[in-house]
Amino acid sequence: MKIAPSALITLLFAMASPVWAAPRTVIVKVPGMNCPTCPVTIKKALLKDKGVENVAVRYDSKELVVSFDDERTTPDAIMKSTAAIGFPSQIVNRSR
Repeated sequence: MKIAPSALITLLFAMASPVWAAPRTVIVKVPGMNCPTCPVTIKKALLKDKGVENVAVRYDSKELVVSFDDERTTPDAIMKSTAAIGFPSQIVNRSR
């Protein structure tokens, strides 16, 4: 049985590649987010964290929707990051 070179390369690459982590999303309540610049500050800080992929702000409900790589960060680390910049937070919803 012959295997085409391109198929063999694809197979070898697939076998050598790590299993990708599942992207996860959490909703984070930030009660101290009281002014228009607060979301900008928080978002900039979180996007610097390894593993955080996206931060959507819900200013009216004082919440963040944070998408992250669960191999590189955790919801607890996200809460610690917001607290470190003066915005204590709480995880409202943990996705799987």
